[in-house]
Amino acid sequence: MKPAIARGLFLGCALGIVSLAAAAWSEPGTQVLQGSLDRDYCPLPPLARQVETPVRPDHDLLLFIYSLSQRAFIG
Repeated sequence: MKPAIARGLFLGCALGIVSLAAAAWSEPGTQVLQGSLDRDYCPLPPLARQVETPVRPDHDLLLFIYSLSQRAFIG
């Protein structure tokens, strides 16, 4: 077999394999994931899903925040 014929067959086979690989290549398309209000997927136990009562700050919270802001300006 002449080298030119062998080279042509090799090139044809290589292009055929590359075209099959390109045709089989599949990438996922862009899509928007939608949330669900159902919490069946949540791995937390049912007791951890309960809504906790909001924490009530004490009356000195405003004074504490004020003292923190004053300390930031001094130091």
